Amino acid sequence: MNESGKILFVSQEIFPYLTEETPIRVLNRQMPEFFQANGFETRTFMPKFGAINERRNQLHEVIRLSGMNLVIEDTDHSLLIKVASIPAARIQIYFIDNDDYFLRRKGTYVDEKGKEYADNDERTIFFARGVIETIKKLRWTPNIVYCSGWMAALMPLYLKKVYNKTAFFANAKIVLALDEMEYANPFGTHFSDKLHIDGLLSNDMRSIAGFPVGYEELMRLAVDNADAIVVTSEHINQRVLNYAEQSGKPMLNSWQSDDMHQYLDFCKTLL
Repeated sequence: MNESGKILFVSQEIFPYLTEETPIRVLNRQMPEFFQANGFETRTFMPKFGAINERRNQLHEVIRLSGMNLVIEDTDHSLLIKVASIPAARIQIYFIDNDDYFLRRKGTYVDEKGKEYADNDERTIFFARGVIETIKKLRWTPNIVYCSGWMAALMPLYLKKVYNKTAFFANAKIVLALDEMEYANPFGTHFSDKLHIDGLLSNDMRSIAGFPVGYEELMRLAVDNADAIVVTSEHINQRVLNYAEQSGKPMLNSWQSDDMHQYLDFCKTLL
């Protein structure tokens, strides 16, 4: 292991794969490169949205990692793993893909009419579980898991309640990055049933069981299971921000400075 450790970045959006150069996409592009340049070994994952041009970005499938089926509500969904490189940064990005959830969609979270996909809840589940199963297959043990975006918000729950005793994640510290991206349509009242897997207890999901799960409910669940919080924008949902502050967990208000060293120093305090 590198002297500084290993960090897994699980990011909802990364530039240039999603071409609009927003601050959070650029940050999620810069952080793996910066950590790697400062002694960390990194792995980076994002969803393979249909909006990503595979040819232009030179994505290719990793056959040895693909082929697993993930079951959501008694239905098998094939997990495809693709990878691309950012040569200037000397880093690779792994993409979680599936024909139905991602590959055949032209958009990210909304269709061509601007309507949110009705199965964004299942896509969120598939993304989180896909990352975890791929890391296990890679036999790679992160010291820190950095989760950015609501599509990565189930990572803390799964890692802390189901995979916390496995060799790969037993000692991992979970960092939840809060940003200004939200979804509008709440996940349905059966969301907790959909995300259930062996090892996840009803008590672990009591805050969302039987209720529509909006952005705030999902992020509060993520805060409950994270070890530390990073606030990446001043335009955060205020109720989520208040909940995170009241949790008493270590917090970095990173939007107040452009210095990348603040993330490095913050993560090192968790090791």
